[in-house]
Amino acid sequence: MDIISNLALGFSVALSLQNLALCFVGCLVGTMIGVLPGVGPIATIAMLLPLTFKVDPTGALIMLAGIYYGAQYGGSTTAILINIPGEATSVVTAMDGHEMAKNGEAGKALGIAAIGSFIAGSVATLVIALLGKPLTAMALIFGPAEYFSLMVLGLALAVALARGSVLKAIIMIVLGILLSTIGTDLDTGEERLTLGMTALSDGIDFAVLAMGVFGLAEILKNLENPEARDVVKSGIGKLLPTMDDMKRCFAPIMRGTALGSILGILPGNGAVLAPFASYTIEKKLAKDPSRFGKGAIEGVAGPESANNAGAQTAFIPLLTLGIPPNAVMALMVGAMTIHGIIPGPLVMSKSPDLFWGMVASMWVGNAMLVIINLPMIGLWVKLLKVPYRLMFPAILLFCAIGIYSINNNPADVFLTAFFGLVGYAFYKFGLEPAPMLLGFVLGKLMEQKLRQALTLSRGSMMTFIERPISAVLLLIALAIITVALLPSVRKGREEAFQGD
Repeated sequence: MDIISNLALGFSVALSLQNLALCFVGCLVGTMIGVLPGVGPIATIAMLLPLTFKVDPTGALIMLAGIYYGAQYGGSTTAILINIPGEATSVVTAMDGHEMAKNGEAGKALGIAAIGSFIAGSVATLVIALLGKPLTAMALIFGPAEYFSLMVLGLALAVALARGSVLKAIIMIVLGILLSTIGTDLDTGEERLTLGMTALSDGIDFAVLAMGVFGLAEILKNLENPEARDVVKSGIGKLLPTMDDMKRCFAPIMRGTALGSILGILPGNGAVLAPFASYTIEKKLAKDPSRFGKGAIEGVAGPESANNAGAQTAFIPLLTLGIPPNAVMALMVGAMTIHGIIPGPLVMSKSPDLFWGMVASMWVGNAMLVIINLPMIGLWVKLLKVPYRLMFPAILLFCAIGIYSINNNPADVFLTAFFGLVGYAFYKFGLEPAPMLLGFVLGKLMEQKLRQALTLSRGSMMTFIERPISAVLLLIALAIITVALLPSVRKGREEAFQGD
């Protein structure tokens, strides 16, 4: 009965006029960002963080969450219509979705993507509601040593699931941790790694780093690449699949939902693997695997369900343990911190309105996304034809105004521009910035928990081994890194992400 009363509380929060409006704005902006190739939810949330300062924490997080899972919907639109995945998780959707569009079945592909996404999102939200309380109760028995080890495990998973070289992922995580130490040490009052610059004495602002390496770097990257948007010329066709199509897609949708719900919980962006895994499973289970890649509707239904379920359950480690499983969730940690909320198991007990309001808003948001996506396909097709060179000046101006408005400090704008160039350099050298952002967010928490654990053990590092839960978590982290470094596993990882 607790779950019913908690959800009743959540819906009373989510259905307030302000939160409904913020949820709608988030879903609409997320869909738009997903539709526009090359922008992405990470850059968008980084750009919009300053706007949330004037909104209450619950409303701000509801809007930012809407942007995240809305982008999963929008990404499938570009994947199907122009064969350019608007989101990394939509890469697999393009394989059969675009073939269906070329066969005059774009509407059917878009329809099954929306239906599968809605079902998966709704089920995954129920999983969050059911697992939230048990995981929070378990997290409350964690001490500083267990939290430190859990964060080490999260970073190990981030290394294992990052795209490209394992060594590069480790370098980026270490760089993120080092960046988190810049500023004045609150315990000793000493300045660390500031290079004598007063602008760095308070440390690097989260929004400055995120908007630089994701927002501005994304603009530079997109301007470098020539645009080639081959929008399908044939008609969209009927949006609703037939009953035969629905019967054929029911099992793939359920399997994709289950797979995405499980992988989304994993720290280190396991949700990105979900659509790839779903596509592989559906192809192996199919009576005629040769249909895949030529317009098989199951090749759209399964992966789309998997990526949306993964996007939803990624909130579980964030809300219950305070551990962000991917770069977007790291941005959510930043947003919560800005609003004075400490992510972790105490969120449910200290801020039940926020926790259950966010959970309920996901159901509301999924319903809104079906309404936003299907009737507005014509508008999204027109938006796809707008050249990026006409949009980037406005995006750049918005970034500068947003960053300046945080502290009214011109130095923040210059620092953001610097990180924009750094982010672009990362792209040119094949370095993924997402692990760095995870390292930056978790670095401060890890340092805090490390100091607390050593204080309680009177400086003995053995406390991390002597405490059973901590020891198990560290052993799992070591095993994950060891397996990730094996040549055969490393090759398989790179092949899995090569289309990303």
